[in-house]
Amino acid sequence: MKTKIILSLMLSMLFLTANADKPRNESLSYDIMFKWGLINKKAGHVTLDTKLGNDGTFSSILVGKSAKWADKFYTVRDTLIGRVVIDGLKPTYYEKISHEGGEFKHDIITYQRSGNTVTANCDRYKQKKASQPIIHSQKMLSAEGYTVDMLSAFYYMRYIDYSAMKPGESVTMNIFSGSKKEILHITYHGQESILLDDASHDCYAITFTFTSEKNGKVKTSDDLYAWISTDSNRMPLKMEGKLPVGTVKAFLTNYTEK
Repeated sequence: MKTKIILSLMLSMLFLTANADKPRNESLSYDIMFKWGLINKKAGHVTLDTKLGNDGTFSSILVGKSAKWADKFYTVRDTLIGRVVIDGLKPTYYEKISHEGGEFKHDIITYQRSGNTVTANCDRYKQKKASQPIIHSQKMLSAEGYTVDMLSAFYYMRYIDYSAMKPGESVTMNIFSGSKKEILHITYHGQESILLDDASHDCYAITFTFTSEKNGKVKTSDDLYAWISTDSNRMPLKMEGKLPVGTVKAFLTNYTEK
């Protein structure tokens, strides 16, 4: 998988918020670590703010940036914005503004629903290099059944009843990006204990697999691994993805309820 895809998935995954019963006004922080052999360095930082509205929705803003030393190899400056109806966890709006490796992208998705059919207007603004013009493209996507984007997907997964699942069982859903529809498979692998800040935490171990919509079998990216606390908070404690060289991991460093 290309580095920018792994980093995008890692950032998006941090949308998993702390309260499994309902969203709350809060802020979470994560350190992104790069490991390759004996090298284990902080490669970036992510913050996520969630704010409840007065109209039955909540909004979230996720900001991620690579560390100065990592900028020399691959610069990342990403902002993800989402709005979701609390009842049924139905996304209404998704936006991603990314500066990754010198390339600029701005995706905007707005949803419409009619019964079990979900359609979305997807606008994409793309600039390969600063010296080149920004190109605008537009696409309409359609799906039957539960449909999400990269933010709302990982919020939804907090509500999965992993205790009722057997290792190897999966939950699937449609997922829209700025240019295509894919299938997201969330697979449960059982309970594991992980160490974080010298403390042991019982977690649900899961993987995220993205496949082509055509047959649901051809992977469109490498799997992303996650460990979520088994308590009622369902806190995302650790995430891990592979890079062409080494691995990238995210660890929760701070949580503040506002």
